[in-house]
Amino acid sequence: MAFLDQLPALIGVVVGSLGSYAAQSLTERRRWKRQREERWDEKRFETYGRYANALKAQLRVAQRIGAALGFTDVADPLQQADGLPLLADAESHRATEWESVLLVGDAATIAAARRWHETIWTIELLVREGPVNAEMWTKAHQLASAARDAFYESARRDLGIAGDPPPSGEWPRPWRAELSG
Repeated sequence: MAFLDQLPALIGVVVGSLGSYAAQSLTERRRWKRQREERWDEKRFETYGRYANALKAQLRVAQRIGAALGFTDVADPLQQADGLPLLADAESHRATEWESVLLVGDAATIAAARRWHETIWTIELLVREGPVNAEMWTKAHQLASAARDAFYESARRDLGIAGDPPPSGEWPRPWRAELSG
C-alpha cells in the first residue's frame, strides 16, 4: 500500500523529468539551428562579397584596356599587351570564387551572379577584339550595371537584408555630360 501511495508522486517526477528533458532538447535544438543559420548567413555574405569584388576587379581591368582603346569614360589606360594577362588572371580569380557561390548560394542568386559575369565577359570580348564603337561599349556597360544590380538584389534577399539596394550608378557617368553641357 505504501508503494501505491507514492505512485502519484513517482509519476509526477517521471512526467516532470520527461517534460524538462523535452523542453531542454527543443531549446538546444533551436539554439543549434539558429547558430548554424547564422554561420551560413555569414559564409554566404563573405562569399557573395568576395565574388562581387572579383568581378569588379575583372571589369576594372577591362575598362582600363578600353581606356587605352579610346573610351574616355574610364581613366588610367592600360595597353592591351599589358592588360590581357591581368584580365586572364582576374578571370581565373573570378572562376575560383564562383565555385564558392555555387556551393552556398541560392538558385536565384546563382542565376543573377552568372548573368553578371556573362555581361563582364561581353566587355572583356570587346577589349580583346580591339576597337569597338562607343554605342556598343555603353550598351555593354549598361547591361553589366543592370546585372550587377540584380545580383545585389538577389543576394540581399537571400541574406535577409531588409530594404531596397542602393540606386544603380549610371553609365556613362552623368558628370561628363554635365561638365560639357
